[in-house]
Amino acid sequence: MARVEDADLTASAIPFHPRRLSPYIPCEQDSGMTFDALIEDFALLDDWEDRYRYVIELGKALPPLPDAERTEATKVRGCASQVWLVSEPEGGRNPVLRFRGDSDAHIVRGLIAVLFTLYSGRCASEILAIDAEASLARLGLRQHLTSQRSNGLTAMVQRMRADAAAAGEPAAQPIAGR
Repeated sequence: MARVEDADLTASAIPFHPRRLSPYIPCEQDSGMTFDALIEDFALLDDWEDRYRYVIELGKALPPLPDAERTEATKVRGCASQVWLVSEPEGGRNPVLRFRGDSDAHIVRGLIAVLFTLYSGRCASEILAIDAEASLARLGLRQHLTSQRSNGLTAMVQRMRADAAAAGEPAAQPIAGR
């Protein structure tokens, strides 16, 4: 099966959101973008090249991560591309986590956005209860990613879950990274 890499997808080729007339920003829980809506959007797109473009569009809608937060502490290990994730727990024993992140690769920024629809704005216990593999299988992404991208996606999931586990511990503080 052919795989599409970042270089194959130019900004001018990126379509608008399939159900809307303008790009949609999925990076916050109150934005209305849910993982189920993302699955519905994927179903509206005819082929995997369009889906890749849509994932890249989602990544382009993410706010940039400030250079000051692009540190070794926020860097995700196990990704071929440069990836930084910051989690911000809000609340007490079972805090809500808000994630921010960035990558130097367009498709990886999009994968970050996909994971944000799955995890960001949820409490730590919910994040830990989500079966990421089953959820991502509903999108069918894994079989269309290179092995390096798939390994990187796994590393990002593990990092977000580790941040949720750490945030759920008593006396949790903001987590810059592992």
